[in-house]
Amino acid sequence: MTVEIQLLGRPTVHAPEPVYRFRSRKSWALLAYLLLNERPPSRSQLAGLLFGDADDPLGALRWNLGEIRRLVGDGGSVDGDPVVLTLAPGTRVDVDVVMHSSWQGAVTLPGLGAELLDGVSVRGSVAFDSWVLRMRHHLAAASEAILHEAALGTMARLDYTRALGYASRAAQINPFDENHHALLIRLYRLSGDDAAAEAQFEICAEMLREELDAEPGLVVQEALRERRHEDQGILTDPASVDALVEAGAAAVSAGAVRAGMQSLRTAVHLADVAGEPSLRIRSRLVLAETLVHSVGGLDEEGLASLNEADDLALESGDDASVARARSEIGYVDFLRARYERGTRWLHEALRFADGSPSLVAKAETYLGCIESDRGNYAEATTLLQSAQAHARLADDRRREAFVLSMMGRADLLRGDYDRAAVRLEESITLAEQEHWLAVLPWPQALLGEVHLERGDVAAAAGVLQQAFARACHLADPCWEGLSARGLALVAEAEGDTTRAFEVLADAGRRARRLADPYVWLDGYILDATCDLGRRHAHPELSGWVDALRELAGRTGMKELTVRALLHGEAIGRDGDGPAAVELAHEVDNPRLASLVATVRLPQPT
Repeated sequence: MTVEIQLLGRPTVHAPEPVYRFRSRKSWALLAYLLLNERPPSRSQLAGLLFGDADDPLGALRWNLGEIRRLVGDGGSVDGDPVVLTLAPGTRVDVDVVMHSSWQGAVTLPGLGAELLDGVSVRGSVAFDSWVLRMRHHLAAASEAILHEAALGTMARLDYTRALGYASRAAQINPFDENHHALLIRLYRLSGDDAAAEAQFEICAEMLREELDAEPGLVVQEALRERRHEDQGILTDPASVDALVEAGAAAVSAGAVRAGMQSLRTAVHLADVAGEPSLRIRSRLVLAETLVHSVGGLDEEGLASLNEADDLALESGDDASVARARSEIGYVDFLRARYERGTRWLHEALRFADGSPSLVAKAETYLGCIESDRGNYAEATTLLQSAQAHARLADDRRREAFVLSMMGRADLLRGDYDRAAVRLEESITLAEQEHWLAVLPWPQALLGEVHLERGDVAAAAGVLQQAFARACHLADPCWEGLSARGLALVAEAEGDTTRAFEVLADAGRRARRLADPYVWLDGYILDATCDLGRRHAHPELSGWVDALRELAGRTGMKELTVRALLHGEAIGRDGDGPAAVELAHEVDNPRLASLVATVRLPQPT
């Protein structure tokens, strides 16, 4: 018997035969917690979280576990300490589908985009309220990502009507994401409705001006320039198109990014006219990698090309190109903090890589980055070490340099400053040997923070100033934001608190100035701002804490969520301290553990 558990919207169970119906709303809360928590919770944790106001908390927990046991039936179980929930074979849970399935499997869910446990409230549990609010943000973001992915997937198959429906729903969930508006505009253009495209542009522009005092960014402007190509008897041959792809790629490598990008766009169109499958795939992959890695703010157009390349490669049986396309889609999801979506794409890339050291190194690098962003440092280290080994097999020194920088970042965040320094210095050396100036500010800025943590302010200032200058020369918002964050902490260490706040604000503006920021970095800058605000009792601190908490909860960044809760606890918010302690158990970070150890938990009465 197939049972479908729906937790999005008003919770319910769908089954072909009658099933047990919960008598207590707390049973729904308990079921959601067991299904969504990454690690099985102890009975004492659950009793305190949901039944702390009961005369017999453990007895109340047993009763509600009994309700869940009746629901899952003979084929499932819920038992032990910690409590492990096992569902009967064939049971489908909507939140699991949203988090881990393909967009094809998730987009038809009746509750997609609805609020988790709508209408279910648990009185007397501030810690559970904190958890459910975080999960509501996270699942709303996951639903948004599914709809955006569905729009791109159906657009790649030229089904513009369905794609417009999905893109519209994504924009309704998050109207401030310019990428949603850009996708809608591009779809209207491709479907031939220029008036609707221009109207959507005006809707986006008016909203940004009124709400954010900003103008539409490059991604929206480029979408408005999208046009349908008409063949009109164009004659071309594969050799000419291939030469145009090579010329475009060479122009990008030489620094003529815009000219090279336009050549690649033309090559994609001409490859379609020529009808050569391998050329159609290759031209799209090269264009997409240029848009994603070389042109700030145009990841959305790159994703469209990647989805098209992926479909074409699947049809042609070109597994290597499928792996390459899916790795790049996973990379963009990593930057946008759509971690479940990115993880799925990257595992698919590994499946199609067929053991190729280069392709495996790329996918494992981005998987390691995702786990590091989320605060899963042990998993991140394992993946990054494997990526480094595969990069060496492929003789990909640039890949190894980036892997070392990410390993060094994890060491820095966990307080292992000696090992961080070794890895970051090695990363810098490799990048310099490879003349890879585009990435150099990243390990340099991280090394500057290592110097700061060691108390060497002068060394930190020197490295960070160099990193910032290089980042500005490259016009890279991420590197500018990270190095500016470090320089703000240098100013604070030198006693110039006013300048520290000014530079931190500037760091945030720089990191977010394009529609495709590195979202983890935004949270990292916000955390430093909250920390400085706490130290100096800044009047805007409460707003900064709210912003960090919402961003970290929506994306699933566990360490930054704990830090946001600790900031909340410091300014007197009920329940934030216990919630921080609870979540910190899932983050393997001694440095964070020392902060959480200072929280005073409420004593039972």
